[in-house]
Amino acid sequence: MDLEFGDYRLKRGERRLLGPNGPVELSARSFDILAMLLDRPDEVIGKTELFDTVWPGLVVEDNTLQVHISALRKLLPAEMIATVHGRGYKYAGPRPFVAAAETAPPSKPSIAILPFDNMSGDPEQDYFSDGITEDIIAELGKFKEFLVIARNSSFQFRGKANDLAEVAKNLGVQYVVEGSVRKMKNRVRITVQLTDASAMAHIWGEHYDRELDDIFAIQDEVTHMIAARLARQARTAIASRARARPTSNMSAYEFYLRALQLAAVYETALEAEPFLRQAVKLDPQFAAAHAMLGFVESIKFYWISTNPGHLHSGLQIAGTALQLDPDEAYGHLASGFALLYLRQFRQSEISLDRAVALNPNDPFILSIRAIHLNYTDRPDEALVEIDEAQRRDPYAVGWYDDFRGIILTTAGRYREATACYAKMASVPPWSLIRLIVCHSELGEVRQARDVLARVKAHFPGLGLDEIVETEVDYYADPAVCSRYREILHRLEDEE
Repeated sequence: MDLEFGDYRLKRGERRLLGPNGPVELSARSFDILAMLLDRPDEVIGKTELFDTVWPGLVVEDNTLQVHISALRKLLPAEMIATVHGRGYKYAGPRPFVAAAETAPPSKPSIAILPFDNMSGDPEQDYFSDGITEDIIAELGKFKEFLVIARNSSFQFRGKANDLAEVAKNLGVQYVVEGSVRKMKNRVRITVQLTDASAMAHIWGEHYDRELDDIFAIQDEVTHMIAARLARQARTAIASRARARPTSNMSAYEFYLRALQLAAVYETALEAEPFLRQAVKLDPQFAAAHAMLGFVESIKFYWISTNPGHLHSGLQIAGTALQLDPDEAYGHLASGFALLYLRQFRQSEISLDRAVALNPNDPFILSIRAIHLNYTDRPDEALVEIDEAQRRDPYAVGWYDDFRGIILTTAGRYREATACYAKMASVPPWSLIRLIVCHSELGEVRQARDVLARVKAHFPGLGLDEIVETEVDYYADPAVCSRYREILHRLEDEE
């Protein structure tokens, strides 16, 4: 999380400070002091807390802090750091704010499909227009030649009078697709247009007025036409990719669309289950519905209880999906997720790699593979993967902070991990344990004990070993959780 203040930008990940004339040379300790002051601009931070945070576990002479404060005042406008006599120091410069992510221009065509407007006049039909939009996003995402923004981020612009140039800038894309859907009994009318927002040039537009049974043919045609236009722009030859009709039962398809609407949101994902069960009941050959149901069943292990029965059930449902369609990406995702938490790491990796190969633009698939990399002792690779996921879904902040915090803790980048958790409205139990580890390793014993008390309150009657086992013990290397247990027990013994 970069911070901007006045003419300066603090780049946490790179541990650099940029000023109006370029990079500013800071020592590591001065960087940590400045970061701490900027994180709490409305507070006076005492010398003791600064010593405990910046020099944890070390005995340092009193004038050492003053030397670093003086160095910062020479490099920055002196008035930015105020001395509050008898209490400590306070940041007193322009209000710091979280800087917009710096996105390198993509090397491939980038595109956002905005939610198609529901023109039926019935808000209850939003699920239908949303589902069609999401289906086109998913199909276009299978083209490796494109970078496709995920549903959660593009849907931030639903129902707004959008300035396409501003939308493109916010999402970091060159191309934007807009459209509308009107459903009338057994007929559907869809309009769609593709715009190069960088030049505000209309590239292609079309409207379709068809029987509802033709909806899959329409989606295929829209996807193919967009792909063809973008391919021409990128001078890339892309073969036509006809999609098999996913179901002949339109009622099953409508249940599936309702499920997609719920599954796309962290808080409502489990509510998709009854709609998916209806979809597969109406059409037992509906592979995509089986695949999504397998994933929803598997994640109950993470969100409801750590009963491995959820994983085995999800694995079985995913297997059904893959028997029906071996190229169903979410079938491989559901399998990979379940196998990961069953500690079958190699088989999980094979499934997740296949899911990414089938849909390289799906941010959740990329994120789950990042978690797999984290648990198999590859946190640096995991951070690259989570960056790729967030590039495709820049507005899905909360769960990225959780995943990124988990990975940063594994990597030993404790200060950055605590910054991730600080941005979350509610830190889940598995990450509270990592937060204890971070505070403890940073020498912040009081904060570590406070979080430990919260964890114990959340798991009444369970010992620390049981809590670690159920919440975080999914690492291939047992030494990781052994160290976590040791830290928690040490804190408990010192209370």
